[in-house]
Amino acid sequence: MTGTPAEGTAEILFIGNATLLIRYGELTLLTDPNFLHRGQFAHLGYGLVSRRRTEPALDVTELPHEDLDAVVLSHLHGDHFDRVARRGLDRGLPFVTTPHAGRLLKGLYGFRHATGLRTWQSRTVRHGDSFVRITSLPGRHGPGPARMLLPPVMGSLLQFGDRSGETRLVVYLSGDTLIYDGLREIPRRYPDIHLAVLHLGGTTLPGGLLVTMDAGQGADLLDLVRPRRALPVHYDDYTVFTSPLDDFLAEARRRGHGARLLRCAPGERVTVGVHAAH
Repeated sequence: MTGTPAEGTAEILFIGNATLLIRYGELTLLTDPNFLHRGQFAHLGYGLVSRRRTEPALDVTELPHEDLDAVVLSHLHGDHFDRVARRGLDRGLPFVTTPHAGRLLKGLYGFRHATGLRTWQSRTVRHGDSFVRITSLPGRHGPGPARMLLPPVMGSLLQFGDRSGETRLVVYLSGDTLIYDGLREIPRRYPDIHLAVLHLGGTTLPGGLLVTMDAGQGADLLDLVRPRRALPVHYDDYTVFTSPLDDFLAEARRRGHGARLLRCAPGERVTVGVHAAH
């Protein structure tokens, strides 16, 4: 990262897929660590695999490991937590995730400080004068009974603050959710979200089963949450993604969300604050 961000702002490095390195004050978070290389296969369960089309902007060895305070993991799927990340991350690194993923991270993979949160539960992580309150938000990875075949997923609300004790910046990570009624509670509880990070791509499994938001559903989420800014991720890295980023951008602009949209290619950084993003 480029140093400590200005007070009240976060610097976000987009590594690829849904993997972000977020720096706020003295805090550094990693989200959905996916470091497979182009041509390698992510395991999605039940014998399903998907080939990665892109290179991550950083190798797992290039992370600022000594600075990492926690990993926020939306769910335990091979394109969000893979064998490269599993080997390359310290077993003492705290994870904040779903109860399902927390149990497996601890029991199967030996990550000693994995915490599973139920929906609306929170955990606070501190470093020096900086803190982030991480709250598990609703998410649903598949339609109807099909969701029982997929790992439970959560959205995450990141409320950043400093020595004043007040929340200065609010970031929503959608996780691999589809649009459903349970998401309506998010804007009721948190009406002022500074940045929404949207997992898109229209992930489609055999038989045509849609399990992540496509262009239309991504725009639906903007209609619902109405964040000040929105950053699309998770859209072209794997062969199971069928909904191009350009389709989402066009649909979001058609619905009047053009001013909300941020573009950040893998390897690039965006700085987000209450009043501005660039």
